[in-house]
Amino acid sequence: MVYTKTHLEDFIENIYTNIGIYHPRQLNPEEISARLRIVVDYVDGTSKCVEHSQFSLIMLNQNLSSAAQWQEFAHELCHLLRHAGNQHTLPPFFLKMQEWQVKSFALHFCSKKLDLTDNKKSAISIIAQTIGVEPDFAGEWLEQWLLQCSMVYYGN
Repeated sequence: MVYTKTHLEDFIENIYTNIGIYHPRQLNPEEISARLRIVVDYVDGTSKCVEHSQFSLIMLNQNLSSAAQWQEFAHELCHLLRHAGNQHTLPPFFLKMQEWQVKSFALHFCSKKLDLTDNKKSAISIIAQTIGVEPDFAGEWLEQWLLQCSMVYYGN
């Protein structure tokens, strides 16, 4: 079976290559934001991002676990890199579409190539521990990846 990456996976791989991120241990908000010249601040409130002509800022909820903060960072980074404008002024359909795009981006952005076992529960644990995400998030990524692989398999 030949796995073909999606355009989103290529986009994310290009980001990582351009900023010199090659190992799962480099996957954290501080290192990536520094390399992208994005300010990260930890706040007692909802995670969000702000973009001005001079700088970009991602505010992460300081009360979340580091795994949840990493996932929120990827979520907000997608908004900065792929969306423009104020979400609060968008029609509900566009808002829903952006959130779907963000979820897909975050699943791919938080993951790197891993050596996984055939046991699904063990694979989820490996993903969660290696890339620092919560088990539910790792399970979603694994399901998406397995679905993509099966489409490649049945498509050939």
